[in-house]
Amino acid sequence: MRDMPAFEDIRYDRPAERVARITLARPEKHNAQGLRMLYEINDALDIAMDDDEVNVVIVASEGKNFSSGHDLSDRVRIGDLRPPVLGFGGYRHSGPQGHMSREQEVYLGFCWRWRNLPKPIIVAVQGKAIAGGLMLIWPFDLIIAADDAEFSDPVVAFGMNGHEFFVHAFELGHRKAKQLLFTGEPIGAAEAKTLGMVNEVVPRAELESYTLKMAEKIASRPAIGLKTAKMSVNQSMDAQGMWNAIQSAFNLHQFGHANNFAMFGQLVDPEGLDIIKREARASRKD
Repeated sequence: MRDMPAFEDIRYDRPAERVARITLARPEKHNAQGLRMLYEINDALDIAMDDDEVNVVIVASEGKNFSSGHDLSDRVRIGDLRPPVLGFGGYRHSGPQGHMSREQEVYLGFCWRWRNLPKPIIVAVQGKAIAGGLMLIWPFDLIIAADDAEFSDPVVAFGMNGHEFFVHAFELGHRKAKQLLFTGEPIGAAEAKTLGMVNEVVPRAELESYTLKMAEKIASRPAIGLKTAKMSVNQSMDAQGMWNAIQSAFNLHQFGHANNFAMFGQLVDPEGLDIIKREARASRKD
């Protein structure tokens, strides 16, 4: 196994035989994702894939909420922390060209890469998973949700079509996907299970133990069986046009950013943040 790097925004451990676990570790920021966290997740997944003693990976998080999404205060540029991974190029250009390359690398590119990794990956979700938070859930294979989990993508308020890994219709069905996007309202864990997005819902206190127990059961299966079963299901989705649909929506996402640059001089409609904050405060009072 390769040497373990000194992670700052995540933890990596081996909680059980043939099981690895990656834990988001910015609870004070509700696990908002800056570039450092995303590259560390990618590195940790590579470590798990390269370790023949690991059959299953868990992705979990510390704190009240799974992830509040992308860290909008992060000013780190592609290439500042390490060389880019996926080779799209153009990161240093200004305006929409450079931003598109950034999102091709750490948003669309990472999510699609993670979705196609060979080993089963289980996500344990508590609290809120907002917009980019869904991008640390939907690429993976199984979702175990605490009963307090909520899933939302409110970025239509920013003048955007949705987050960059646009698999909403595949995950929720086309009508519920539209409702999620149009209203910005969250979907609770129980409803997400009825829609087929979530595998199991458990009490918050049992989330870690339940997820680990499932991981151990899956890890007892032969690695080749797990790999080919995952490939078979993913290829069934590919045959339905998933990748083409994602790329089409990603291009519309870039148009949204370009339109906001032209209209407001920034990536998103500035009124959108006020709308999202106001609705979040209202939901906490309900």
